[in-house]
Amino acid sequence: MSIGSIQEVEFGADLPAFTPDTSLAMGGQFASLIGWDGPRFTDHEGARKEGLPGAMIPGVMSQGFLVAMIHHWAPSARVITIDTVFRAPVMADEAHSISGVVTDIDEEAGTVEIDLTVANTKQETRVFGTATIAFD
Repeated sequence: MSIGSIQEVEFGADLPAFTPDTSLAMGGQFASLIGWDGPRFTDHEGARKEGLPGAMIPGVMSQGFLVAMIHHWAPSARVITIDTVFRAPVMADEAHSISGVVTDIDEEAGTVEIDLTVANTKQETRVFGTATIAFD
């Protein structure tokens, strides 16, 4: 269900969750496009040599997944802020789910707060945060 106005938003509503493309190819391509083409984002073995468990998805890409989920749910919404905490790396070539829940609605200000989570298949939270959106 697509949300078009603040009047359609329900407190406690779950946004439609999705599984983003966290493949090494996609993460590596994104990293290269933003100038972060080092092995920690493009090569599992190279990342291990840097002391990591494998190649990671860039944090800014994880934030992009969160914003994409919001816009899929509410295409006309404007993201005012997104604040994230990177608890653990989002590893490339591992499935992750993106979810969100409405935690506040301020009809007077025209804003909605959403708690956001990126979790792996073990349900370990890798990234969490809060977004404030507005409907014009």
